[in-house]
Amino acid sequence: MDSTTLLFLIVSLAVGGFAGASVRSFFDKRTSAKAVSGHEASVLLERIEKVFKVVMAEGYFTEIYNYENDRKVWHMINDKKKALIIAKAKVLVGYDFTKMKFHYDNQDRRLVIDFFPSPEILSIDTDYKFYDIEQGWLNRFQTEDYTSILNQAKQIMNEKAMQSDLPRIAGNQVQLMIFQLANSMNWKVELRLPDGNLATLGEYNRYHGVAAEIKTLN
Repeated sequence: MDSTTLLFLIVSLAVGGFAGASVRSFFDKRTSAKAVSGHEASVLLERIEKVFKVVMAEGYFTEIYNYENDRKVWHMINDKKKALIIAKAKVLVGYDFTKMKFHYDNQDRRLVIDFFPSPEILSIDTDYKFYDIEQGWLNRFQTEDYTSILNQAKQIMNEKAMQSDLPRIAGNQVQLMIFQLANSMNWKVELRLPDGNLATLGEYNRYHGVAAEIKTLN
Protein backbone atom coordinates (compact mmCIF):
# COMPACT_ATOMS: atom_id res chain seq x y z
CA MET A 1 0.00 0.00 0.00
CA ASP A 2 1.56 3.36 -1.05
CA SER A 3 1.87 6.43 1.11
CA THR A 4 -1.11 8.25 -0.37
CA THR A 5 -3.66 5.58 0.53
CA LEU A 6 -4.74 7.23 3.78
CA LEU A 7 -5.26 10.62 2.18
CA PHE A 8 -7.07 8.97 -0.72
CA LEU A 9 -9.57 7.37 1.66
CA ILE A 10 -10.22 10.65 3.45
CA VAL A 11 -10.77 12.38 0.11
CA SER A 12 -13.02 9.52 -1.03
CA LEU A 13 -15.16 9.92 2.08
CA ALA A 14 -15.61 13.63 1.40
CA VAL A 15 -16.23 13.14 -2.32
CA GLY A 16 -18.76 10.40 -1.62
CA GLY A 17 -20.75 12.67 0.66
CA PHE A 18 -20.54 15.51 -1.86
CA ALA A 19 -21.68 13.22 -4.68
CA GLY A 20 -24.70 12.07 -2.68
CA ALA A 21 -25.65 15.64 -1.90
CA SER A 22 -25.20 16.61 -5.56
CA VAL A 23 -27.51 13.82 -6.77
CA ARG A 24 -30.17 14.83 -4.27
CA SER A 25 -29.77 18.48 -5.23
CA PHE A 26 -30.14 17.54 -8.92
CA PHE A 27 -33.47 15.80 -8.37
CA ASP A 28 -34.68 18.55 -6.03
CA LYS A 29 -33.96 21.13 -8.74
CA ARG A 30 -35.82 19.03 -11.35
CA THR A 31 -38.82 18.81 -9.03
CA SER A 32 -38.66 22.52 -8.34
CA ALA A 33 -38.42 23.26 -12.06
CA LYS A 34 -41.61 21.29 -12.70
CA ALA A 35 -43.43 23.14 -9.93
CA VAL A 36 -42.72 26.57 -11.42
CA SER A 37 -43.44 25.68 -15.03
CA GLY A 38 -44.78 28.68 -16.88
CA HIS A 39 -42.36 31.09 -15.20
CA GLU A 40 -39.10 32.28 -16.70
CA ALA A 41 -35.86 32.09 -14.75
CA SER A 42 -32.24 32.93 -15.49
CA VAL A 43 -29.31 31.34 -13.68
CA LEU A 44 -25.80 32.75 -14.02
CA LEU A 45 -22.87 30.59 -12.95
CA GLU A 46 -20.15 32.97 -11.78
CA ARG A 47 -17.36 30.51 -11.01
CA ILE A 48 -16.53 26.98 -9.91
CA GLU A 49 -13.99 26.30 -7.20
CA LYS A 50 -12.43 23.06 -6.02
CA VAL A 51 -12.95 22.52 -2.30
CA PHE A 52 -12.18 19.84 0.27
CA LYS A 53 -14.66 20.63 3.02
CA VAL A 54 -16.34 18.01 5.17
CA VAL A 55 -19.41 18.58 7.38
CA MET A 56 -18.98 17.07 10.84
CA ALA A 57 -21.92 18.50 12.81
CA GLU A 58 -25.36 19.92 12.09
CA GLY A 59 -27.37 22.12 14.41
CA TYR A 60 -30.76 23.80 14.40
CA PHE A 61 -31.27 27.16 16.09
CA THR A 62 -34.19 29.43 16.86
CA GLU A 63 -33.47 33.00 17.93
CA ILE A 64 -35.76 35.86 18.94
CA TYR A 65 -34.72 39.46 18.28
CA ASN A 66 -36.24 42.78 19.30
CA TYR A 67 -35.66 45.67 16.92
CA GLU A 68 -36.29 49.23 18.08
CA ASN A 69 -35.47 52.55 16.50
CA ASP A 70 -36.35 55.95 17.92
CA ARG A 71 -36.32 59.09 15.82
CA LYS A 72 -36.90 62.61 17.02
CA VAL A 73 -39.17 64.69 14.82
CA TRP A 74 -38.53 68.42 15.13
CA HIS A 75 -36.63 67.59 18.35
CA MET A 76 -39.96 67.20 20.13
CA ILE A 77 -41.88 64.13 18.97
CA ASN A 78 -40.47 60.66 19.62
CA ASP A 79 -41.26 58.68 16.44
CA LYS A 80 -40.63 54.98 17.10
CA LYS A 81 -40.63 51.89 14.93
CA LYS A 82 -40.11 48.37 16.22
CA ALA A 83 -40.52 44.72 15.31
CA LEU A 84 -40.11 41.25 16.74
CA ILE A 85 -38.03 38.89 14.58
CA ILE A 86 -37.98 35.11 14.95
CA ALA A 87 -35.11 33.47 13.10
CA LYS A 88 -34.62 29.78 12.43
CA ALA A 89 -31.36 28.41 11.06
CA LYS A 90 -29.74 25.14 10.07
CA VAL A 91 -26.01 25.40 10.64
CA LEU A 92 -23.40 23.02 9.21
CA VAL A 93 -20.03 22.99 10.97
CA GLY A 94 -16.99 21.17 9.65
CA TYR A 95 -13.46 21.47 8.34
CA ASP A 96 -11.67 22.82 5.33
CA PHE A 97 -8.99 20.16 4.83
CA THR A 98 -7.02 22.38 2.45
CA LYS A 99 -5.95 24.29 5.60
CA MET A 100 -4.50 21.18 7.23
CA LYS A 101 -0.74 20.66 7.04
CA PHE A 102 0.70 17.14 7.26
CA HIS A 103 3.42 14.85 5.96
CA TYR A 104 4.12 11.10 5.80
CA ASP A 105 6.67 8.91 7.51
CA ASN A 106 6.66 5.96 5.10
CA GLN A 107 9.11 3.86 7.06
CA ASP A 108 7.00 3.84 10.23
CA ARG A 109 3.66 4.06 8.38
CA ARG A 110 2.86 7.27 10.23
CA LEU A 111 0.77 10.28 9.26
CA VAL A 112 2.17 13.36 10.98
CA ILE A 113 -0.19 16.34 11.30
CA ASP A 114 1.73 19.61 11.61
CA PHE A 115 -1.25 21.97 11.74
CA PHE A 116 -4.90 21.25 12.49
CA PRO A 117 -7.45 23.88 11.40
CA SER A 118 -10.26 25.09 13.61
CA PRO A 119 -13.84 24.03 12.88
CA GLU A 120 -15.81 26.58 10.92
CA ILE A 121 -19.32 27.24 9.70
CA LEU A 122 -19.55 25.77 6.21
CA SER A 123 -23.17 26.67 5.60
CA ILE A 124 -26.03 28.45 7.34
CA ASP A 125 -29.58 28.28 6.01
CA THR A 126 -31.81 30.88 7.65
CA ASP A 127 -35.49 31.77 7.66
CA TYR A 128 -36.79 35.00 9.23
CA LYS A 129 -40.30 36.09 10.14
CA PHE A 130 -41.33 39.54 11.34
CA TYR A 131 -44.06 40.00 13.96
CA ASP A 132 -45.63 42.92 15.85
CA ILE A 133 -44.37 45.48 13.38
CA GLU A 134 -45.08 49.03 14.55
CA GLN A 135 -44.16 52.10 12.53
CA GLY A 136 -44.10 55.76 13.40
CA TRP A 137 -45.61 58.66 11.55
CA LEU A 138 -42.44 59.46 9.59
CA ASN A 139 -40.08 56.82 10.93
CA ARG A 140 -41.18 53.89 8.76
CA PHE A 141 -39.49 50.67 7.67
CA GLN A 142 -37.56 50.89 4.43
CA THR A 143 -35.86 48.19 2.34
CA GLU A 144 -32.46 49.04 3.80
CA ASP A 145 -33.88 48.63 7.32
CA TYR A 146 -34.87 45.03 6.63
CA THR A 147 -31.49 44.33 5.04
CA SER A 148 -29.65 45.74 8.05
CA ILE A 149 -31.81 43.80 10.51
CA LEU A 150 -31.25 40.51 8.69
CA ASN A 151 -27.50 41.10 8.49
CA GLN A 152 -27.31 41.78 12.24
CA ALA A 153 -29.45 38.75 13.04
CA LYS A 154 -27.34 36.49 10.84
CA GLN A 155 -24.13 37.72 12.48
CA ILE A 156 -25.55 36.95 15.93
CA MET A 157 -26.65 33.52 14.70
CA ASN A 158 -23.12 32.80 13.45
CA GLU A 159 -21.64 33.82 16.80
CA LYS A 160 -24.16 31.74 18.75
CA ALA A 161 -23.43 28.67 16.60
CA MET A 162 -19.68 28.95 17.21
CA GLN A 163 -20.30 29.40 20.95
CA SER A 164 -22.48 26.29 21.06
CA ASP A 165 -21.45 22.65 21.30
CA LEU A 166 -21.24 22.26 17.51
CA PRO A 167 -17.48 23.00 17.22
CA ARG A 168 -16.69 20.48 19.99
CA ILE A 169 -18.78 17.80 18.29
CA ALA A 170 -17.16 18.55 14.92
CA GLY A 171 -13.68 18.39 16.50
CA ASN A 172 -14.35 15.02 18.10
CA GLN A 173 -15.87 13.66 14.92
CA VAL A 174 -13.01 14.63 12.62
CA GLN A 175 -10.35 13.26 14.97
CA LEU A 176 -12.28 10.00 15.35
CA MET A 177 -12.60 9.72 11.57
CA ILE A 178 -8.89 10.26 10.92
CA PHE A 179 -7.69 7.90 13.66
CA GLN A 180 -10.14 5.15 12.68
CA LEU A 181 -9.16 5.35 9.01
CA ALA A 182 -5.48 5.21 9.90
CA ASN A 183 -5.98 2.30 12.29
CA SER A 184 -7.93 0.32 9.69
CA MET A 185 -4.82 0.33 7.46
CA ASN A 186 -2.28 -0.17 10.25
CA TRP A 187 -1.14 3.44 10.08
CA LYS A 188 -0.51 5.67 13.06
CA VAL A 189 -1.42 9.33 13.44
CA GLU A 190 0.83 11.72 15.31
CA LEU A 191 -0.01 15.31 16.20
CA ARG A 192 3.04 17.57 16.09
CA LEU A 193 1.23 20.84 16.52
CA PRO A 194 2.58 24.22 17.62
CA ASP A 195 1.62 25.10 21.20
CA GLY A 196 -0.93 27.67 20.09
CA ASN A 197 -2.57 25.29 17.67
CA LEU A 198 -2.64 22.50 20.28
CA ALA A 199 -4.26 24.82 22.82
CA THR A 200 -6.91 25.85 20.28
CA LEU A 201 -7.62 22.22 19.46
CA GLY A 202 -8.01 21.45 23.15
CA GLU A 203 -10.36 24.39 23.62
CA TYR A 204 -12.69 23.01 20.96
CA ASN A 205 -12.83 19.73 22.88
CA ARG A 206 -14.48 21.41 25.86
CA TYR A 207 -18.20 21.71 26.34
CA HIS A 208 -19.68 25.22 26.34
CA GLY A 209 -23.26 25.66 27.44
CA VAL A 210 -25.27 28.39 25.72
CA ALA A 211 -28.18 30.06 27.48
CA ALA A 212 -31.29 31.16 25.56
CA GLU A 213 -31.93 34.89 25.56
CA ILE A 214 -33.69 37.57 23.52
CA LYS A 215 -31.29 39.80 21.59
CA THR A 216 -31.90 43.50 20.99
CA LEU A 217 -30.99 44.92 17.59
CA ASN A 218 -30.44 48.62 16.96
